[in-house]
Amino acid sequence: MLQKFGWACGLPGLALIVGVATPLLAPRMERRLDDRAGAVVRATTEAGLEPWLRLTVRGRDLIAAGEAPDEAGRVAALDRLKRLPGLRHVVGRIGIVEDASPFVWTATRTSPERIELSGSRPVEIGPSALAAKLAPELPSETRIIDQAKAARGAPPDFSAASAFALEQLKPLAPGASATIADTTVSFSGEALTVAGYEEVRQALSYPPTGFTMGKVDIRPAAIPDFQFAVTRERGGNLVLSGNVVSEAAREDIRAMADAAADGASVDDRMQTARGLEEGIDPTTLSRFAFRISSLLQDGRVTYADSRLSVSGTALDGQAIGEIDALLRDGRPSGTRAGPVDLAAMPLSPYRFMVRRESDAVTLTGHLPDSVTRDRILATLRPRFFRERIVDKSRVAEGAPADLAGAVEAGITSLAMLATGEIRLSDRSLALTGNSLYRESAGRYETDLARRMPAGWRVQAEVKPPPGTTSDDPAACRSSFERATQGSRLVFAPGSVTLRAEFYPTLDAVASAAKACPGLRIEVIGHGDPAGVAGAPKPALDAGVENTASVDSGKARDGDKVTKPATAKADKPAVKPADPKPASVKDGKDKATRDKATRDKAAGDKAAKEKDAKADAPKEAKPAEPEPDLARQRALVVVEYLLQAGIPADRIVAAPAGRANAIGQGVGLALRS
Repeated sequence: MLQKFGWACGLPGLALIVGVATPLLAPRMERRLDDRAGAVVRATTEAGLEPWLRLTVRGRDLIAAGEAPDEAGRVAALDRLKRLPGLRHVVGRIGIVEDASPFVWTATRTSPERIELSGSRPVEIGPSALAAKLAPELPSETRIIDQAKAARGAPPDFSAASAFALEQLKPLAPGASATIADTTVSFSGEALTVAGYEEVRQALSYPPTGFTMGKVDIRPAAIPDFQFAVTRERGGNLVLSGNVVSEAAREDIRAMADAAADGASVDDRMQTARGLEEGIDPTTLSRFAFRISSLLQDGRVTYADSRLSVSGTALDGQAIGEIDALLRDGRPSGTRAGPVDLAAMPLSPYRFMVRRESDAVTLTGHLPDSVTRDRILATLRPRFFRERIVDKSRVAEGAPADLAGAVEAGITSLAMLATGEIRLSDRSLALTGNSLYRESAGRYETDLARRMPAGWRVQAEVKPPPGTTSDDPAACRSSFERATQGSRLVFAPGSVTLRAEFYPTLDAVASAAKACPGLRIEVIGHGDPAGVAGAPKPALDAGVENTASVDSGKARDGDKVTKPATAKADKPAVKPADPKPASVKDGKDKATRDKATRDKAAGDKAAKEKDAKADAPKEAKPAEPEPDLARQRALVVVEYLLQAGIPADRIVAAPAGRANAIGQGVGLALRS
């Protein structure tokens, strides 16, 4: 038995010898094999590039990787490796450089200290060179593991784009990745901190030259103390601070803030983060905060630790109760009522606004009492009977004297705009908007100032409509008919004074005539019923056939027509407090009456010759007044349209003896 199995007694010793010798001899064999294989690796170097062959030695085995430029190079490298002394086995993983389309390269942060590269790498940039280029963008302890394959087809400036991609991975948590697909850069992952998310968000707004941003799916950092606050400063400016759950939510909140600021500035200081308690809708929370802030003169609405708190100065006395009621009964689901620290102070400045839009007239701000509110609503309704009247006004003390009168004066002008608004601040009123007619846009400030109560300041900024001209006779005739359709210009019995309700029609006629140079207009006046006292007798020469023959420049300089700004033709208007006749002159006007008009009177030939000889102005004899009331009225309308910009050779008053029926009113007709 000893002879038969005695050899087994030596096995433990042999195993001991092998176990001791292998750790001692293996590193030496690996170094020797690595040195021999290194010569093969260096032989694969192309001019100016790294060797394409990469080897890993494991004992007496070699693992070969890399991308050969062609099949012949791959076969030659493997043959040389197989002939190395001491080699047991070669694991060949050598590929061949190919064209990559699309060219895709990905960097993935697998741990805080490790980034792996995969996909395709430009063939002209070796793995060591690429790692050296990217290392400065990463912390010193971070290792780059390049498992990408060399390929042709990389976009220009790939190095700059890959460095940009790794730079943005630094503030992101493990699992984040950056991908370059041709010239598009995309990111996914989660930010480590709130500041890191803001840093990446800003950086992604400026991709490398020649590259564009693709899909960006970076989640904000999660924080334990999510907060949100709206601060209203004195003057109406809003400051947004705290956190917002996403960029989409930021856009929604900014839109709410712009509406709540009502023209004041909005300062966005919010940082994006996750951490809002489940069950709380961010949009509902934001809308509630802005609703509370609208009841403050200045102050802050804060959400923190699931609680809503308010501090500052209430908008007015009733606002304190409204805020308490909202916090008690109207809070968003999932929130609790926090502390409320509010004070009430007199309004300064005292503001009120009326805004006219296409389908509604909205009142906001403050009024002193319900009587004033009813008075203003009564003024609005007959002028804006087609629009909805939305009353959002509030009652508060401290209104300036004559506020109701100032508002009524502003409403009269607002009714004559296409769109616009009046804003009252203490004892100042500002009118802004868009005029229906170009010729009336510049008259608002003067006309409004005339109607305002004493001590009030007025500012008007009214934009005229864009001017256009047309040579199409059919279109021009249609435009004129629209301007005069449904109009009925009837003077008060015995009067030659233009009425406020004439102005929209006359302005529309002036606009149509100025846009159509081919229009020629005749104005026909109307008389009065029998038994009505005659009209005042203005100094219009009986022999003047047409005011178009008068020196219209002097007439407009010496006898301006003052009227309210233009209104829509279908809107009722209020007669101005002190309207002036357009062409009827008082005693002082007679002394400055246009000399050219007197010269053309048929009965003044002698005076004309005398004046021409003297070559100097002489004191004029009073002209005989126009006996025809209908013609006087036609001349008044002609004078107004001359001042509105219609050339003098394109408008004429009907001759004496021609008059419309009283029910037809003043006639406006086209002449051939």
